[in-house]
Amino acid sequence: MSRGDKSSYTDKQKRQAEHIEASERDKGRSQDDASRIAWATVNKQDGGGKQSGSGRKQH
Repeated sequence: MSRGDKSSYTDKQKRQAEHIEASERDKGRSQDDASRIAWATVNKQDGGGKQSGSGRKQH
């Protein structure tokens, strides 16, 4: 998987990123900045893409 590939994210994470990106665009941010902020926020909330197993971070 290359950098920028979003295939490992769940549908819910993708929807969250879309909403965050739209919100950032409404605040006047550029498309690139809004996208970067959206995915950084999703990663911070969920720790990245699809994860499972005993070592998964608990919230």
